[in-house]
Amino acid sequence: MTRIIRTIAIALAAASTFTLAACGGAPSESPPLEGATIGGDFTLTGKDGKPVRWSDFDGKYRIVYFGYTFCPDVCPTDLQNIAQAVKLLGEKNPELAAKVVPIFITIDPQRDTPETVGKFAASFGPTVVGLTGTPEQIADVAKKWSTYYKRGEGSSETEYLMDHLRASYLMGPKGEPIALLPSEQNGKAVAAELLKWVH
Repeated sequence: MTRIIRTIAIALAAASTFTLAACGGAPSESPPLEGATIGGDFTLTGKDGKPVRWSDFDGKYRIVYFGYTFCPDVCPTDLQNIAQAVKLLGEKNPELAAKVVPIFITIDPQRDTPETVGKFAASFGPTVVGLTGTPEQIADVAKKWSTYYKRGEGSSETEYLMDHLRASYLMGPKGEPIALLPSEQNGKAVAAELLKWVH
């Protein structure tokens, strides 16, 4: 079976919603995603089955990642890198790490129950938050984050893969978009980017 993992940079660049920082140059003074129309209010479901709102994270830097718990490789790798980055940040700057909350939002609500996403998120660390919702709620949140997902190949109603964008969004204390994190690389690369923007 094949999986189509497209990059968020291609999709958002095509939509002209933000400008990427120049490659190879000095870091931009302004956040790469400053002014982008990404993000927005939502109400989803947490591990205990209770509502979780975007506003519940006000005052925190939020790393938003869309994926699914049955993902065989990409999602676990990216989340591991994100969790490692927060840990690395905390080793030298615990006050900064305390301001960061990784948020995993499933794009497979059919299989990812509150308990499932809760256990999945917790396997990467105690600060990782796992969220699910109805198909309509997930579709609404994905639209606000300009992300893409679609059910892919499978052998049955419960055995299938999901095609989705591979992106980790860093959002600010007021919910504003800041940057895309290099979670496809490693924890050190993500930590370096966090250190650049988290204050």
